[in-house]
Parts: sequence; C-alpha cells; structure tokens
Amino acid sequence: MSDAPHPLPTPRFDDTARAALWMIGLICSFSAMAVAGREVSFAFDTFEIMMYRSVFGLLIVIVVATLMGTASQITLRSPGTHVIRNVAHFAGQNLWFYAITVIPLAQVFALEFTAPLWALLLAPLVLGERLTSRRALAALVGFIGILIVTRPSPDTLSWGLGAAATAGIGFAVTAIFTRKLTRTESLTCILFWMTVIQAAFGVICAGIDGDIALPDLVSLPWLVVIALGGLFAHFCLTKALSLAPATVVMPVDFARLPIIAVIGMLFYGESLDMLVFVGAGIIFTANYANILLETRKKR
Repeated sequence: MSDAPHPLPTPRFDDTARAALWMIGLICSFSAMAVAGREVSFAFDTFEIMMYRSVFGLLIVIVVATLMGTASQITLRSPGTHVIRNVAHFAGQNLWFYAITVIPLAQVFALEFTAPLWALLLAPLVLGERLTSRRALAALVGFIGILIVTRPSPDTLSWGLGAAATAGIGFAVTAIFTRKLTRTESLTCILFWMTVIQAAFGVICAGIDGDIALPDLVSLPWLVVIALGGLFAHFCLTKALSLAPATVVMPVDFARLPIIAVIGMLFYGESLDMLVFVGAGIIFTANYANILLETRKKR
C-alpha cells in the first residue's frame, strides 16, 4: 500500500459547468437588483426599499420552506449572532442602495469586491483565525486597488463613494457571521431570520418619520425584483460553492463588473472609466491570490 498523500479531488467538468451557470444566475440577480434599486429610488428611500425587500423576501422564504419541507430547520439557537449579522447586512445594503443612485454602477460593484479583503482583517477578531503575512499582503494590495477606484482628492471624494466603500465593510461582517452561523444553522434558517429581522429594522427606520410610501403598479414589480434578486443571489452562490471551489467560482463573479458597466453605459449614460477596471482588477487579484494560496496550503 502506498503512503503517498492523495491529492484533493478536483471537481468534475459537469460540476464546474453547473457552478458557472449558478454564478451567472448570481450575476443576473445582482445586476437586476442594481437596476431595480435605481428605478425605485425616486419613489422610496433606502429604508423603505429594505423594508419591502425583506417583507416580500420573508413571504418567499416561508412559501419555499413549506414546499421543500425545510421549515423545521428554523431554530432559535443563535439569536445574538443572527442579530449582529443582520445589523451589518442591513447597514451595508442600505449604503449600497444609496450608492447605486449617486455614483456609477461600475464604481459601486468595484468597491463591493473589497468585502473579502475586509473579511480577512476582521475574521481573526470574530472567528479566531490567524492573520498571516500573506493575508495582510492581500489586504494591502486590495487597498491599493481601492485607492485607484476612488482616487481620493477634494474633487473626487463623495458621499456615494464613501457609502459604497463602507457597504463593503458591512458585507464583510455579514460574511463572517454567516460563516459562523453555517456551523450550526441551515440556509433556510439563516434566510428566514435575515428577512424577519431586517423587515423589523425596515419598518422602524422607514416609519420613524411617520411617513411610509406605498408601492403602486409601477414600483411594485421593481420591489419584487429586488426581493427575488437578493434571495436568489444567496442561493446561487451557495449552490455554486457546493459544486466547485472558490478558485473556480470567484473569477466568474468578477464578470459582474464589465456587465454592470455596460448596463450603466447603455441605460444611464455612464462613461466607461478604465481606471475603475484597473483598480477592480487589482482588488480581484488580491482576493484570488489569497484564495489560491489558502487552497495550496490545505493541499
């Protein structure tokens, strides 16, 4: 019997192809959310958008969980972790919805790609993971990409850029606490409490001024798109990662940037800023290099 170590199994071609198809679904979901968010921004503030997104999302989760027989997986085991996760996600998503209305969509998506880098820096505080020199270097390279995308100066800095950059931090905290929850909870449980808690936050924040705008026949379809897009994006990413490693999945996700840039150019007259692509490419390279190094270390 040979004592040679066995290599890690590689995903079959059909699994890789299916993972890529799920990632295309994620790209379509996020792009549809961005367009829908911009279309309803004239009728609703971000808190109202989040409220309707979560209410519609909750109804969808309940129906799907009932049909799939997974409703019994909803537990009350980790209330504090659910709350922290959803405070971060609610804040990040509100900032994201604000950013897509005031700066080019490509800039928003480029800065969103910083979330994994923030997660590298924050994970040691929450999950007890080591911050290695390689991870620190990846975060530093990613920060250089952020500087290229934002080009900070008195003339270029704006609330929109700040919102998009801060949203990345919110999504990083969300990812960290989601990872913590997946150790004990199912996807159904996580999505259920996400929609319940964020619907409550939305009602409180949207109604604090005593005025909540009601959807009409024009805005209602867009709100449904936002709700479906958010849930389907989570589902697509989970399915893709169950079929193929992050080293295969992540390059497909990066296709979101040129696609949303073209959408912004065709429908909203936004110019194609090559420096945004350069900065986003550096951010992506830092993320991908870290995943590649982590994969090799495990082997």
